[in-house]
Amino acid sequence: MANIRRNLFLAAFAAFTTCLALPPAAAQSANADPVLAAVVAGEWRSAEQKSRDAARHPVESLAFWGLKPGASILEVQPGDGWWTQILAPYAARTQGRYAATASDLLNPAVTEGQRKAREGFAAKFANAAVYGKVDLVNWGPVAAPLADAQYDLILVSRSVHGWMRQDGMVEQYFAQLARGLKPGGTLAIEQHRANPGAQDPKAVSGYVTEAFVIEAAAKAGLKLVARSEINANPKDTKDHPFGVWTLPPTAITVPYGSGKAPDPAFDRSKYDAIGESDRMTLRFTRG
Repeated sequence: MANIRRNLFLAAFAAFTTCLALPPAAAQSANADPVLAAVVAGEWRSAEQKSRDAARHPVESLAFWGLKPGASILEVQPGDGWWTQILAPYAARTQGRYAATASDLLNPAVTEGQRKAREGFAAKFANAAVYGKVDLVNWGPVAAPLADAQYDLILVSRSVHGWMRQDGMVEQYFAQLARGLKPGGTLAIEQHRANPGAQDPKAVSGYVTEAFVIEAAAKAGLKLVARSEINANPKDTKDHPFGVWTLPPTAITVPYGSGKAPDPAFDRSKYDAIGESDRMTLRFTRG
């Protein structure tokens, strides 16, 4: 009993101290969900991860997307797990469920590197005391469809531009997302945002128009509920020499995927001053 009281006190204290450091809108969201504030302040998150909160606005974004205690959550293509460090502990502490997509082990074309990446992700989030049970779901061009109506919230963060380089995958993946959502569930999209106008069909720069994303979602039967400027960055001119990856946090100094060594003579000051990209923040629902 003493340990339970201590843990509750520590969670409440973490939420309180987090609110003191947040801007007013974020503090209001944190007050509405103290568990979310506590996991954002969690000691398992590194200083580097927390340093990006000012650009990524996790509390405000998740409040906008309607994250609720007890939610069943799917994170699509979680990368190194920046969002996982928040979502998995939140699900564990609110009796929810967290899953992430991973390399499709049933695909005969899966590479050894993809297998190792999946194993590394599983190992990174194996501490059930912090993350609860993290389920991995096969994802890829020949993966089995998501189980129907399984998730209250599906998060897709900065992945749509990658799908656009694979013929037919935008349509296939959005259809998968629509299938996986419960009726009334939320598809949360965060994506590097191109200026309105014609869309490069391959999104070589990494930027995608809101109109493209909204149309793709609509074709899959998903309805746009709201859009937010939480992650807008008006300083982002979107004309960088190495696409969006010129900006932090990737901050490359040679063409993306070129295999070249970083260029020590490249002047990063202009791009570091811009900060992270201008991003759309969209909320869709399955009717």
